[in-house]
Amino acid sequence: MIGGRARANGGRRATACALAALGFVFLLDGVTRAEAQNAFYQASADEIRGRPGTLIRRELLRLPAPLGGAAYRVLYRSTGLRGEPIAVSGAVIVPHGPTEGRPVVAWAHPTTGVVPRCAPSLALLVIQQIQGVRAMIERGYVVAATDYPGLGTPQTHPYLVGVSEARAVLDSVRAAREMTAAGKRFAVWGHSQGGQAALFTGTIAKAYAPELDLAGVAAAAPATELATLLADDLDSNGGRNLTAMTLWSWSRVFDAPIARVVYPEATATIDRLAGECIESIYDLFVRRRTAQPLAERFLLNRNFAADDPWRSLLASNTPGALPADIPVLLAQGAADEIVRPQVTRDYMQELCRAGSKVRFVLNANANHGFIARDSAPIAVDWMADRLAGSDAPNECGG
Repeated sequence: MIGGRARANGGRRATACALAALGFVFLLDGVTRAEAQNAFYQASADEIRGRPGTLIRRELLRLPAPLGGAAYRVLYRSTGLRGEPIAVSGAVIVPHGPTEGRPVVAWAHPTTGVVPRCAPSLALLVIQQIQGVRAMIERGYVVAATDYPGLGTPQTHPYLVGVSEARAVLDSVRAAREMTAAGKRFAVWGHSQGGQAALFTGTIAKAYAPELDLAGVAAAAPATELATLLADDLDSNGGRNLTAMTLWSWSRVFDAPIARVVYPEATATIDRLAGECIESIYDLFVRRRTAQPLAERFLLNRNFAADDPWRSLLASNTPGALPADIPVLLAQGAADEIVRPQVTRDYMQELCRAGSKVRFVLNANANHGFIARDSAPIAVDWMADRLAGSDAPNECGG
């Protein structure tokens, strides 16, 4: 009986590892949403008006936070893609004891879905989703974890839209500071979609939030060259999932012509995928089954990324070089089949040419789903040194 269970568990772990290559966050099997999306996430036009980064409301989460800290669900003001005021939700984890002047670490999460009910702040294990959270709280950092626009709040989520993500990240830091009197110095740490968010945060921080002091950007397997990312992954289930969500979101956010890209019979499958969240291993099995028809009939034009408006949208949401004074940590799994290691190495070289100080960490065994977990200790130590003002290591030219 024990041997049979071990073999079953081994097979399940192997399946989970394979599914993790989708690049989506996953938690424990059997986990359900903490609660349905509720009135907390609904904000009136009057409530939304105000300075970006100011709180609309907060509530204490009935969840144990590390080391005697406290966790809050928050709703705060931010800026939409067209400059309009919007509300964004998220979570703030506060260490025990005085927080005045403490640094902030902003966590940018990987893909959880594209509809409001897929917000990480609605998950039972929202705290555990934040890779390295215990070490960050142990160091006394306030942790801000945005949901991004349209996750939690009733909007269409601008999936893989860098500026949208970055504004939400920066305004989550502002909201955390309002709650805790934390200091202006912060770091940002993200994985996959969140790696893209972290890099765009570095790009716009000085212009969008000049009162903040960004000490460093850490990104695990970031989504960088989007056209390459989509082209490389179209023959895998995970890649078709990623492309389907991008097409679904951008057709709504940018009015991009999805009907010219996908077969009519694929539309229903794409809509079903858009309605499914990724929170547990079970969710990944469900998604795999839902997406099966796309293996047979999906894209009318596999080279759609070469045509506008898709080409220009992919280019504008591909992160470029950061200001040279912002150090960067890039973590990459050698077994990653979603974000290829060479793509991340190429992005490192772009940063190096622009004068950035970059550390590159390659994990020989990690795939896309596990690289943030496996590199979190290194990322937290690296951010701690940046927040303390230590000189950043630089592997450019080495």
